[in-house]
Amino acid sequence: MNINKQVVKVTTIILLLVTGTINAQQKFTIVAAANLKVALDSINTVFKNQNPGISPQITYGASGKFYEQISSGAPFDLFFSADMDYPNKLESNKMTVSKIKMYAVGKLVIWSKKTDPNKTKINSLLGSEIRKIAIGNPATAPYGEKAVESLKFYKIYDKLKSKLVFGDNITQATQFITTGNADIGITALSLVLTPNMKKEGGKYYIIPAKSHSSLEQGCVVLKHGKGNANALKFYNFISSKKAIEILKYYGYDTKTK
Repeated sequence: MNINKQVVKVTTIILLLVTGTINAQQKFTIVAAANLKVALDSINTVFKNQNPGISPQITYGASGKFYEQISSGAPFDLFFSADMDYPNKLESNKMTVSKIKMYAVGKLVIWSKKTDPNKTKINSLLGSEIRKIAIGNPATAPYGEKAVESLKFYKIYDKLKSKLVFGDNITQATQFITTGNADIGITALSLVLTPNMKKEGGKYYIIPAKSHSSLEQGCVVLKHGKGNANALKFYNFISSKKAIEILKYYGYDTKTK
C-alpha cells in the first residue's frame, strides 16, 4: 500500500513537472507598436481560440523604445514594429532569427472633437482656435515621424512647431486629444476606428499618403525567440486570412512582401 502511494506521488510530481515544462514552452512575449493595440488584441483572441493553451504576453509602446530595449538584451520573442527600419536595424545587428515580414501599411489622420478636419483638410491645423496639436514623439514613434514629414511636405511645420505636444507613443498622443489636452492631433487611422474612439464623437481626415514616406510595418522573430515554436506560430498567423480581415477592418492596407 505504501509502495502504491509512493508510486502515485512520484507519478504526480513527474506529471506536474512535465506540465510545467510544457506551459513554460508555450509562453512567449510580444512587443508591439501602440497603433496596433486593438487590432492585435483582436487577432490574439482568434489565435488563442484556435490554439488552446497558448497565450502570448503582449506589451504595447513606442517602436523606438522597444528597439532600444531589444538592443540592450531585453528578453522579447516577437517584435511588431510601426515601421520597417527598426526590424531592419535589428537584423543588421544579428538580433533576429526570421525574415522581416511586412504585415500592414498604416495611415495617418487628423482627428479632433473641436473641429471637422474634412472641411479644410490639412489647413485645419492652422485654425486660430488651435493652440495645441498632438503627435507621437518623432524620435521614437514612426507615426510621429511621418506626421512631421507631412507637415514639412505641406510647408506648415515651421508655423506649427511651437504648438506641437508629443506623446511617448501614438496612443498617448491620441489620449491628449480625447482628454482635451490638445485641440487636434495627427494619429493612426487604426486608433480612430476603435469602438472607444468612435464613442468620442470626433471627426477625422485621412492625410494623403503622398505627403510622407510609407508607413509599412514589419514584424520579426527575435533572437530570444529562437526555437520557440509558438512565437513562430503567431508570426505566421499574422498572415492568415482572419488576421488580414481584422487588420483591414481597422484601416490598414495589407499588401505583403
